[in-house]
Amino acid sequence: QVNLVESGGGVVQAGGSLTLSCAASGNIFSINDMGWYRQAPGKQRESVATITVANRTNYEDSVKDRFTISRDNAKNTVTLLMNNLKPEDTAVYYCTAEDYKWRRYWGQGTQVTVSS
Repeated sequence: QVNLVESGGGVVQAGGSLTLSCAASGNIFSINDMGWYRQAPGKQRESVATITVANRTNYEDSVKDRFTISRDNAKNTVTLLMNNLKPEDTAVYYCTAEDYKWRRYWGQGTQVTVSS
């Protein structure tokens, strides 16, 4: 079992920045990929950014060049730096981790609201 706890959401004006952090605990040695998903009202949950244990990253097209994902394997954390935020980035952001058996774990979610 892996437990994930997010922090860092909030309200920001368009063009501003926020940093989301996620701390993993439990069976951390089983974790391979980590990442961030988001879900806006009335929409499906979508992948925003992912990072492998070897620090290979992948981004959803709309956030490329604005968001940066990183992880600290020693501290069992993953961070999402979000710059130049847009109103369409408003959503609940979820930290996720996948273990070596391809089981996916989710955090409780943190709200990000971008005002225009």
